[in-house]
Amino acid sequence: MDPKKADIPEEPKSTRDRLIDAAMRLFVENGFEATGVSAILQSAGVRSGSLYYFFKSKEELLIAVLERYVDLLRPVILEPAEAATDDAVERVFALLTRYRSFLEETGCRHGCPIGNLALEISDHHDTARSLVLKNFDNWCAGVEKWLQDAGDRLPRDLDRGELARFVLTVMEGAQMQAKAEKRIEAYDKSVAQLRSYFSCLEQIARTETKS
Repeated sequence: MDPKKADIPEEPKSTRDRLIDAAMRLFVENGFEATGVSAILQSAGVRSGSLYYFFKSKEELLIAVLERYVDLLRPVILEPAEAATDDAVERVFALLTRYRSFLEETGCRHGCPIGNLALEISDHHDTARSLVLKNFDNWCAGVEKWLQDAGDRLPRDLDRGELARFVLTVMEGAQMQAKAEKRIEAYDKSVAQLRSYFSCLEQIARTETKS
């Protein structure tokens, strides 16, 4: 911590932000449908009725939560992986290690909040579904950029957008299995297989370079 900033109090969050923060936390812990408005109000520490001053419904609050996730993707998820290593391929695995740490912190209870909401709300809330998709698309675009940066370390004809989507599929599936088993090993095994797949791709690329 910067000692010059140690005594400067943080600006208090607005009521709206506190409601979004509380909803984000409770939707992860309990799911959207199982989270009542009263629980959100209590967690946010605001008066009854405050939610409807800022949001017409719990569904509108859900939209705000998903928009917040869109905004947080780069600073909270992608940038730490980029800061962890300059190696384009290793950034993929730094990202997956970050998700692993989230699982460990919660005893494999929560998993990916976007993945959880995708399973729960996509059939009933079209606007929310579109924001879930935007979160996934932005995530894949970030990973695809790293794969493009890998250059000739990967095969020339490899569709790097599709590979980024495959990385997302492994991450989400591995988290669901870890949640089901309540064991981090399920996640580790999936990531290990993805690592082996990348090793095969790099071997193919080396062969191409020699030919």
